[in-house]
Amino acid sequence: MAETIGWLVDKITISELKIYHTREQLERTDVGPEHKELCRRRLEVLRRQNDDLKEELGALYADVVGGKVQLKIYRQFKMYNDPRFFIKKDAKPQKTV
Repeated sequence: MAETIGWLVDKITISELKIYHTREQLERTDVGPEHKELCRRRLEVLRRQNDDLKEELGALYADVVGGKVQLKIYRQFKMYNDPRFFIKKDAKPQKTV
């Protein structure tokens, strides 16, 4: 099962882009039949994966709405670009009591 609904939506979006661009390859007139066959096979796999992701999204959504699953909220605590967390190179460790 996926981490979150957002994670699944992100994966589906990426999958849709790959499908779009793979279909584009099938329309090219400057490539041979081997290239088109490769793209046709890849497109089949991409569509199956995309369908799986959509099915998982639907199941997760139903479980959340039905109260079977409660999504966790993961907070991000970023330390970079926050001067409170900068370590000075010449700083000596402080003793803790």
